[in-house]
Amino acid sequence: MKPPPPIAPGFKTPRRRLTREDRLRQLVDVAWQVVGQEGADALTLGRLAERAGVTKPVVYDHFGTRNGLLAALYQDYDARQTALMDRAIAEVAPALTPRARVIASCYVDCVLTQGREIPGVLAALAGSPELGALKRQYQLAFIDKCRAILGPFAGLGSFAGLGPFAGRALDAAGFWAMLGAADGVSDAAAAGEITPDDAKDALFRIIIAMVGGDAREGADHDRA
Repeated sequence: MKPPPPIAPGFKTPRRRLTREDRLRQLVDVAWQVVGQEGADALTLGRLAERAGVTKPVVYDHFGTRNGLLAALYQDYDARQTALMDRAIAEVAPALTPRARVIASCYVDCVLTQGREIPGVLAALAGSPELGALKRQYQLAFIDKCRAILGPFAGLGSFAGLGPFAGRALDAAGFWAMLGAADGVSDAAAAGEITPDDAKDALFRIIIAMVGGDAREGADHDRA
């Protein structure tokens, strides 16, 4: 067998061309880096192309507009949040306490994982009717998921001290209140104003209250 011909001086091995899916993943990852290091206001299609080392047409081909890029980031965040919760729910007993703790922990952990990036993206989403509608779509999907997870345990007791939730188990208002609380305690934990454990515990108790569960169930589970 003849040896391969020598490589000519100055010859560079061509880089492997990324598939469209891999390129999208690369661009989304770099976009998160830009938001984390420079803030959401600095994230433009041109800046992303520069940081990713690609031409602007490549970025425009994937996202079209800056709103399209922001939507892709929110979709990426939501997909990771959903996958994390699905895995965790599959690993716990089908009981109220462990499921409520999974929801609370996964929500707070996802916000903390993104650190200071996700608030900027959410603020940008709120500034556009189109992106605001996208956020609402994913919020409703999250509420539907929680309803399916918690539905079998509705009204199994009472939670003292949170009167407004009493008798309102699993109605729409309760879920929106839970979602608002989830955002509030997660943002406070991300800002260092409360600890992550405190955020998770507060959200867990709100979920138990909304479902109509018994606070003693959570305490018994913790002592087990």
